[in-house]
Amino acid sequence: MFLYKAIVFLPLIGAIIAGLFGRAIGAKASEYVTTGLMFVAAILSWVVFFTVALGHPDGVIKVEVLRWIQSGGIDVSWSLRIDTLTSVMLIVVNTVSTLVHLYSIGYMHHDPHRPRFFAYLSLFTFAMLMLVTSNNLAQMFFGWEGVGLASYLLIGFWYTKPSATAAAMKAFIVNRVGDFGFVLGISAIFVLFGSINFDTIFANAPSFAPAEAGGEGGQVFLTLFGMHLDKAHALTATCLLLFMGAMGKSAQFLLHTWLPDAMEGPTPVSALIHAATMVTAGVFLVARMSPIFELSPDALVFVTLIGAITAFFAATVGLVQNDIKRVIAYSTCSQLGYMFVALGVGAYGAAVFHLFTHAFFKALLFLCAGSVIHAVDGEQDMRHMGGLRSHIKITFWMMMIGTFAITGVGIPFTPIGFAGFFSKDVIIEATYASHSPLAGFAFTLLVVAAAFTSFYSWRLIFLTFFGKPRASHEVMHHVHESPSVMLIPLYVLALGAIFAGVLFEGRFFGEEYGEFWKGALFTGKENELLEQFHHVPAWVGLSPFIAMVIGFVTAWFMYIKSPSTPKALAESQRGLYKFLLNKWYFDELYDFLFVRSAKALGRFLWQKGDVGVIDAYGPNGVAARVVDVTNRVVRLQTGYLYHYAFAMLLGIAALVTWMMLGGSI
Repeated sequence: MFLYKAIVFLPLIGAIIAGLFGRAIGAKASEYVTTGLMFVAAILSWVVFFTVALGHPDGVIKVEVLRWIQSGGIDVSWSLRIDTLTSVMLIVVNTVSTLVHLYSIGYMHHDPHRPRFFAYLSLFTFAMLMLVTSNNLAQMFFGWEGVGLASYLLIGFWYTKPSATAAAMKAFIVNRVGDFGFVLGISAIFVLFGSINFDTIFANAPSFAPAEAGGEGGQVFLTLFGMHLDKAHALTATCLLLFMGAMGKSAQFLLHTWLPDAMEGPTPVSALIHAATMVTAGVFLVARMSPIFELSPDALVFVTLIGAITAFFAATVGLVQNDIKRVIAYSTCSQLGYMFVALGVGAYGAAVFHLFTHAFFKALLFLCAGSVIHAVDGEQDMRHMGGLRSHIKITFWMMMIGTFAITGVGIPFTPIGFAGFFSKDVIIEATYASHSPLAGFAFTLLVVAAAFTSFYSWRLIFLTFFGKPRASHEVMHHVHESPSVMLIPLYVLALGAIFAGVLFEGRFFGEEYGEFWKGALFTGKENELLEQFHHVPAWVGLSPFIAMVIGFVTAWFMYIKSPSTPKALAESQRGLYKFLLNKWYFDELYDFLFVRSAKALGRFLWQKGDVGVIDAYGPNGVAARVVDVTNRVVRLQTGYLYHYAFAMLLGIAALVTWMMLGGSI
């Protein structure tokens, strides 16, 4: 039992040491302590994976840490839930976090605030571990909000940089929108099930199945926004509220705007938070709650719709971005869309499989991007790069491996290919094979997104590493390969990008599915997708490969064969180019609808309420009038005797006059 607790709490110990004693022990000691503890946690996570997922006969192991909440019918323990889904997330979170810690020793070596940075990294890791090991929704929400807090600190780490602080605030606020839905969803769960513990929820979920729920006119189980909902509709509303939380954390369409701006943080932050861990929290939430999502077909249709639109939308925006990190950021957004489509059609194992492989090749791409930026003195615009492959050969080949993985390079119908070839193709084929009402729509958008992914991925490679150098002579003169401490993580992640797909496809979504998951993911009796997946037409299996080839050839023609073509195309399609370059104008739309309107309302209330009412008639106004009267009274005190005698004379005259007119004393 100590093993499981150590995995979760070692990063917290590192965060406390670096955060509270970093100045006393120094930057080097802070780096070594936090990174060393993360190495131990990562090794233990792999031990748990092989023990629980690949060997343990029981479905789930629970380790109680302490009694937590016992109030108002809520009985919640702080306990760790270790099953196959948890063990997969443990190796994703701790492996990537460990490599990011190690990479950061080299990347952040010049920063004077390294103890604080490493404390934030470890704190984020602890919060994410709390989320994925939760045994109830209260504990999950604790980790959920902890991740949000840590991401805010990491994105805005360079707090003297206005764009970084603005991006941190944007991420925090947009996530609060999704979190509002998550809180309502947790509340609805408690109303429906009388508990927020997973075991109780999952045990009672079958009673909410459409056949059991009674349909329209059944007993009212939930009143939401004035609507009285029976069992089936109450469960659907609850799932949609939970998914609202997932949309915010995983940057899905409409709540996606924070993710690209979060690239303002240091590159290791991008690799940790926005490639492998935080953004997958929403995918984990829906996968964990699969026993109730599986019973709500309408909610799954909505998940499919949002996922497909996100995959397509983000891929279109990635086509024209020029910042090397923003291209990869929109790629992340698009790949998350793939995962949610898989969840929406009931292919939960395929979704987690892509989450698993994506963690390796996306972290690899981000860290390679950091190595490129490190080599060219902080430049991030790919238009100012070019010709770098002969100067940073190791980074070039590592980034090539990441590109092979994300674009799905492989030989169709064979076990030969990079990680994305297996996991992404599985999602596309499962989508086609599903009985979802949106199967055809989602399949089409995913294939198109695959072609776009290939195009912008190879565009990044060609602009950065091929052609003539477009940087200044001084910059090119100083281009250098990263130190070993930054390259070692690339080697490890490259192994995952190459072998994670072929080694684990059968377990995540294949013949060993049941033996591997052991009930950690729920699949209803009517969900025959695992069987139907193997009977899709050959052209469906070929479609991702064809899309990948089309994207590669188009990028090669436009950026190697005919480099003048992109500029000519952008000028001829000026409207479309600006539309994509400005990210479908979502930032401008939200600025108009929410930011400007909120500022206008605040300015109106300030002018009319604070200044016009409170300052004029409230405490401030009364105080001002007292001061005015006092100032006038003070003027009567001149200090001259004849002034006082004159005032006395006026008083006597007034008194005599009043008595003559009939007054009395």
